[in-house]
This record gives sequence, structure tokens and C-alpha cells, in this order.
Amino acid sequence: MTGPHDTEAPLLARLSALDIPVEIHRHPPLHTVAESRELRGTLPGGHIKNLFLRDKKRNQWLVTVLEDATVDLKALRHTLGASGNLSFGSADLLAASLGVAPGSVTPFAVIHDADEVVTMVLDRAILDHDPINAHPLHNEATAAIARDDLLRFLAACGHPPELIDLD
Repeated sequence: MTGPHDTEAPLLARLSALDIPVEIHRHPPLHTVAESRELRGTLPGGHIKNLFLRDKKRNQWLVTVLEDATVDLKALRHTLGASGNLSFGSADLLAASLGVAPGSVTPFAVIHDADEVVTMVLDRAILDHDPINAHPLHNEATAAIARDDLLRFLAACGHPPELIDLD
């Protein structure tokens, strides 16, 4: 049986190979933004939420926004150029594409998308924060990473983010 430390080990190794420092904060499993707010106390930086989306042509996006952002999927579909309506990808598709479970979705999950089937999308407002806090491939910790290092990691994984203005 693998635990959170086993799950995050390849990520931490990749970050180390890229000479990217990360600070890990351990905590009980978090499943919602509300739980995260309640538990994190004064952890500095930008706090995010992640949406794994697909369209009718099976295009996939990982959209990362600030935790308090309101996302209008109808408007976002036009921004992304989606075919038809956007919907949330199933847990099975999420596991197959990004190797994570619901509740653990994170920009770091692109490390598992070697075929580059998922388009990484960041709300530009995230870049106003440093560091950025995200799950390290599981929801029992938060990884704080410098904004520029997150961008460098995404590019190194073949997923330079498409930047959008959610507002």
C-alpha cells in the first residue's frame, strides 16, 4: 500500500532535479477549499483550486484559479475554445490523465501527463501571489513553491500554462 510520501516522492525528485525548492506543510486530508481555509492558519501566499475539465471532443484542461474565484463554465468554454459545453472530468479520466484522485488535483499532476493530453491553464491573478500553495499529488500536505518556479516546473513537464484572465 502506498502512502502520501510515496505519492509525492517522484514530484519532489523532479523538483530537486530542476533545482526548485519547495516547502511541504503536512496536515490531515483536505477535500474542500473551506477545509483548507480552516486548517491553514497564516500560511502565506496564494491558495488555489483546480478544475479538471473536458469537452464533447474529449479535450482536457486543468484550470487553476485562486481559491475564492468564481468560475463561469459557459464563459470559460469560449475562452478555452472548447467544443460544446465544459464538464468535469470523471475520477477515472482524472486518474488516467493526471494520476491523481478527486480532492488531490494540483498543477503538479502534469508530471504524470507524458502524452500531453491535458492543457494547463492558469488564471493570471495567481501570478500576483508568491509563493503559490498546492497539493503535492495528494491532499495530506500543501506544497509552497515560488511563482516563477511553478512556471518553470510546468514548462519542464511540457505544460507551459495558457494564461487567462478569469475576470
